[in-house]
Amino acid sequence: MAFAASPFRRRNLAVAGSLALALFMTGCGGSDDTAGDEGGSGDAGAAAGAFPVTIDSALGEATIESAPQRIVTLGQGSAETAIALGTVPVGVEDYPWGSDDTGYLPWVHAAITERGADLPKEFTGGEELDIEAITELEPDLILAPWSGVTQDQFDILKDIAPTVAYPEEAWSTNWDQQIEIIAEAMGRPDQAQVLIDDIDEQLADAAASRPQYKDVTFSYIYNSGPGTLGIFKPQEQRVAMVSKLGLKVDPVVDGFEETPGTDSAVMGLENADKLSGSDVLFTFYSDAKTREEVEAQPLYGAIPAVRNQALVFSNDQPFVTASSIINPLTVPYTIDRYLPMIDKAVARVEK
Repeated sequence: MAFAASPFRRRNLAVAGSLALALFMTGCGGSDDTAGDEGGSGDAGAAAGAFPVTIDSALGEATIESAPQRIVTLGQGSAETAIALGTVPVGVEDYPWGSDDTGYLPWVHAAITERGADLPKEFTGGEELDIEAITELEPDLILAPWSGVTQDQFDILKDIAPTVAYPEEAWSTNWDQQIEIIAEAMGRPDQAQVLIDDIDEQLADAAASRPQYKDVTFSYIYNSGPGTLGIFKPQEQRVAMVSKLGLKVDPVVDGFEETPGTDSAVMGLENADKLSGSDVLFTFYSDAKTREEVEAQPLYGAIPAVRNQALVFSNDQPFVTASSIINPLTVPYTIDRYLPMIDKAVARVEK
């Protein structure tokens, strides 16, 4: 699946090209970009004097002695940033729920095939992490700054290769912090801000194209089926993305205590009426049947945004995944698909 051609996407390609050129011009001692060939993922050149580098995490330190050539990524978002920095990982944790018929996340598949590189090997992650598959890949760096890697897993992985885990809690690293950590580990700390600024600029450009979003309030909610209701906190990545598109987070979210390590809170369906100040609701459903069951609940159906169908949702699993993560590849993939959906919901806001 190719990225949709749009002003946002075209500008991002130009920035990516400039970044790749900058990496090449400033490279010192790195090999040519031969990512995905038999010798492993080639490094486009790390900044002089960037190594060795030691990165601390909640699970332990990782010392990277030289520019990594064979990167393995765990969790979400790390593969995308590594690719944006010029190196295709040799292995990635699989994510079947968000993949398309290629077996890969479509924005990852597109970015790699566009550059003519080999696709990384996928392996099972989570509680069933396939240590043997990772070992066979002979990595020289394992990136897991936004993941659920456990201490026991980390203690095994660090003996395979330097392993960079999350700085505080599992699945709680901010999107820009993740980019900074990965850029440092890859010897390209100065390029982190380039990627962060580009993401911010893409979202700011999109927001500027939609002045009608300015005074629209929203909540990003979720459920695990009938009888349940939760809400994501402002710092959660999917909420942060919508905020950067110009909509305003409904302060109702501040009234619910965060579930540690989730950037979310359990509201309970009995509190559905507290969402009356949200002009638009963002959410997702596992399938059409679940949506029908959830919206048929009287308490849920009485929420003004639900009643007005001022809803932004999708059953498309790759899109739901992409719009839940902020990184150099998901943002251009998401913007073109998101804006028409948000336009329809905003048009339905009760005046």
